[in-house]
Amino acid sequence: MMATTLPYPLLQALVGDEEVGALFSNEAELSAMLRVESALAQAEAQAGLISDEAARRIAEVCGSFQADWPALAAGLAQDGVIVPAFVRQLRAAVGETHAKAVHLGATSQDIIDTALMLRFKRVIEIFGLRLDVLIHSLRGLKDRDGATFLMAHTRMQQALPFTAADKLETWLHPLERHRDALEALALRFLAIQLGGPVGTRAELKGHGDAVADVMAEILDLRSAPSWHSQRDRIGEFASLISLLSGTLGKIGQDIALMAQNEVGEVRLATGGGSSAMPHKSNPVLAEVLVTLARFNAGLLGTLHQALVHENERSGASWTLEWMVLPQMVVTAAAGLRNAQAVVRSMSFSASKAKN
Repeated sequence: MMATTLPYPLLQALVGDEEVGALFSNEAELSAMLRVESALAQAEAQAGLISDEAARRIAEVCGSFQADWPALAAGLAQDGVIVPAFVRQLRAAVGETHAKAVHLGATSQDIIDTALMLRFKRVIEIFGLRLDVLIHSLRGLKDRDGATFLMAHTRMQQALPFTAADKLETWLHPLERHRDALEALALRFLAIQLGGPVGTRAELKGHGDAVADVMAEILDLRSAPSWHSQRDRIGEFASLISLLSGTLGKIGQDIALMAQNEVGEVRLATGGGSSAMPHKSNPVLAEVLVTLARFNAGLLGTLHQALVHENERSGASWTLEWMVLPQMVVTAAAGLRNAQAVVRSMSFSASKAKN
């Protein structure tokens, strides 16, 4: 899965996320693929499919491999996937003596998908930490400002009085559910991919399950049957991060509405300026949360199109995943980062509304 960028790179400052975006860089993908090939060789040596010497040589080369990036790009353009060109380069670096032991019994999808899971492990760690910080900040805000009088609104009309604590509960509860769901999903989501050409592991001569188990142990992932054309785990993860973005968008929309001059229930320590009206302080970060939520909601429908894999592998659906999934992940990460910032900058004020 190659790195993606927005049409206007400068826009990354507003809606991007450097830390998570780096996990989808060319270098991060290559590093993960090398870890997978090394683990595959070690597992196959334990199963007696290749020699220990070959496994050591492959691991050594994977630790110092320098890619010919133009050749990888040309190979991707020709083959529709980077792995054939990558394996050719890796075999050449390993040397003729052990070249045949490289990538033995595996297919491109095994390497790409497992490398993706390695990076998603870090993504989930980052999301969990950011959610914990955000939830903690909101609880602190509740302790500090929770008794502040607000006016509830239903269907954009004044309803009945309630408190900032009541409002904050509507933000906290779904975030807490998303945190629990993320932790539960990680247990079944972060699984290796090993199926061979058609997902049967037949090329591993009866040792496929054992090789998969050892690979999973080395890479600290779950062992699982091949899931080449079973993309529900990807679709489920995308659904969760879209839900998370949606919750953050709801928080952003509420803050933007409460920060209106005539409402005045929220004060933001920092805001965006206007080129024509210097008196304005625009709730930029809150607005961005709404934008990111709507963007991920739209991308989710596109990502779920990639669930339709014809037969045992789909080049079309797989490529669609590569185009959409990194954007969804970076978008959700940007939402968490912006939400942390806006919560740190906000305080509640008693409502100006009269019921």
